[in-house]
Amino acid sequence: MSSVSALKEKIKISKGAMYNADSRFAGIEPFDTKLWLASPTMHGDEQKWVKDAFDKNWITTAGENINEVEKQIAEYIGVDQAIGLSCGTSALHLAIRLAGEKLYGIPKVSHGSLEGHKVFCSDMTFDATVNPITYEGGEPVFIDTEADTWNMSPDALEKAFEIYPEVRLIVVAHLYGTPGKIDAIRRIADKHDALIVEDAAESLGATYKGKQTGTFGDYSVISFNGNNLSLSEGEKVA
Repeated sequence: MSSVSALKEKIKISKGAMYNADSRFAGIEPFDTKLWLASPTMHGDEQKWVKDAFDKNWITTAGENINEVEKQIAEYIGVDQAIGLSCGTSALHLAIRLAGEKLYGIPKVSHGSLEGHKVFCSDMTFDATVNPITYEGGEPVFIDTEADTWNMSPDALEKAFEIYPEVRLIVVAHLYGTPGKIDAIRRIADKHDALIVEDAAESLGATYKGKQTGTFGDYSVISFNGNNLSLSEGEKVA
């Protein structure tokens, strides 16, 4: 057995021992191999457009390709405008920052736009959905997940408003490309005068009752990350 194989076997045994020592995992055996979230797929033109950017010296945050992608993605989703950013966390941070400023005003220099405020957010998601809340000084309040979609439960959201009626911002994600019950969440948000930041990073192309995700929020974010959709790294705020 090679040293690499021996190391893998040792890690496998260590993981098995860890699970066996925890009563919560009694009777559950860990997988022998990983279950991958997704794998990027290429369709022939990716290198062509990267080369085009190099040939035209658009190695920057601007250029005709970025302008065209922003235009096409806005048309595809069905929104007026889309703005390209470097990554999903940046896009979510911008959206949450803007939502905080709209709700509570422009903060002082070196202060976040959500300081002293709670924000409702999905509890089963990538951490970029939640991190910008803390960047802006807010306090995340996690809303329970429903069993059928693994997304935010409208019933739990309504219950949360009974406990914290002062909340005015909801950050909701569509997990693994499956839309949540966003119409119900929208109705609850409107009822309580709350804004929605819609994290549609994993659901570009998915529709809910015939409407594209990325159009339900007051601010919405989609992703071109490799494990969501390959178009090199980049995200959009709609």
